[in-house]
This record gives sequence, structure tokens and C-alpha cells, in this order.
Amino acid sequence: MKLYAHPFSSYCQKVLIALYENEIPFELRMLAPGHEDAVAEHEALWPLKRMPVLVDDGRTVVEASIIVEHLDLHHPGAVRLIPEDRRAALDVRMMDRFFDNYVMTPVQKIVGDRIRSAERRDPQGVAEARELLDVAYRWLDGAMAGRAWAAGDAFSLADCAAAPALFYADWVHPIREACANVRAYRRRLLGRPSFARAVDEARPYRAIFPPGAPDRD
Repeated sequence: MKLYAHPFSSYCQKVLIALYENEIPFELRMLAPGHEDAVAEHEALWPLKRMPVLVDDGRTVVEASIIVEHLDLHHPGAVRLIPEDRRAALDVRMMDRFFDNYVMTPVQKIVGDRIRSAERRDPQGVAEARELLDVAYRWLDGAMAGRAWAAGDAFSLADCAAAPALFYADWVHPIREACANVRAYRRRLLGRPSFARAVDEARPYRAIFPPGAPDRD
């Protein structure tokens, strides 16, 4: 099994967490300068050139959520990331979409704006992204009351999405102290061995974070 990815990417970390949770062996095909062979293979597999991409027994699987579902279906382990109960699975998938669409997407807007030249920056778009994050934090704070993990008592796909999303979100738009449930949940995620491993593996690349990585976590 080959994973075309970069350790610092939030969506790649989402898949890495799933792999580490169930100790699934794989080969990392690094997508970065100096790894031109892997980059060329990746483009041939997925011309849109988005990561991560998984190749499993000759099958190419794209999009992080779908890759995690593929792993749960074809390489099940002790930690089931999609509940067998279809109603419970809907809750997991909904929370997965919440973290991707309403946390990670505005984070990417803020980070992407820092890459632009000054004359091309979008202050209104960044302000709207920050407002969306504040709303998302408040909603999540209520949703996490009494919960250990994003969709209840069991670690799932939703938590694979939440971990990198909240990790980077707090870097670019800090979670307010009033959202105590969200802050506590982020700490639990950082304490999860699978995510802690992903965070450690990404440490050497913090200098490339456009807004500047804070000296914490």
C-alpha cells in the first residue's frame, strides 16, 4: 500500500491518523521537492494533483474521507472508524463534513491569503473566514458537552478530521477560553497516540507554515 502525501498537510494527517490507529503498514511516497519520482507518480494517478492519494492492491483511492472509509472497509482493525449502525454512521459523517467544511476550509482561506502578494490579498474574505470559525467554535462547544469524541464515546473518522483541523485552526484563529469544551477536546486529540505521532512527524516542516507556526503544541 502506498500513500502519496506530505506529513504537514492537514488532509494527509487525517489519513495518517487512521493508518496509525490500526497499525496498517504502508509506504509513504513523499510529495515534496527532491522527491520528483513520487510527484510524477502522483500526477499520473490523480491529474488534479491534490493529496492524499492511496494506492491499495492496484486501486487508486482519492479524497481523505473516502480513503479513511476504504481503510475501515478493507483493512478493519480494533478501532472501527465508521460505525456499523447506519444511523450512528450518519452522525460520524456529518461531523467529518463539519470539520472539513467549517473549520479546515476557513483555515485554508486565512493561510492561503498569507501566500498572496500584498496587492492580491482579500481582507474581506479573511474576515469572513474568521467569523465562520468563531461560529463553528461556538457550535462545536455546545455539541461537545458531555462527549469524549466528536460523535460520541468512540474515536472515529470524525476525530481523524477534527484533529488536524482544530490543531491548525487554533494556530491561525485561537479558540477562545469561553469554548472550554473545544479547547479540552483539542487537548484530548493531541494526547491520542496516533495524532501525537502525526504531529511529531510534521515538526520538521513547521517553518513552511505561511502565517508562522507558534512555539507550542
